[in-house]
Amino acid sequence: MKDYIEERAIAIANYIIEHNATVRQTAKQFGVSKSTVHKDVTDRLIEVNPDLANAARKVLDVNKSERHIRGGLATKEKYLHMVHV
Repeated sequence: MKDYIEERAIAIANYIIEHNATVRQTAKQFGVSKSTVHKDVTDRLIEVNPDLANAARKVLDVNKSERHIRGGLATKEKYLHMVHV
């Protein structure tokens, strides 16, 4: 694996842990796709730093389990602010 990919995977994992960030937030921050973020954390980082990979994975698992709640709140917020014609 190339050095810059290893460095990116470590930086992504640290960002996820420090900011309790979702895959989408992390992808936007680093200018990469959601698939790249997921692959970096789940596959590539295990080879470089397994402890960091497991810590980041825990945050992502919590975010995944709560995503339906966040989606519902976003929809509710959207309709509360709509102007009725």
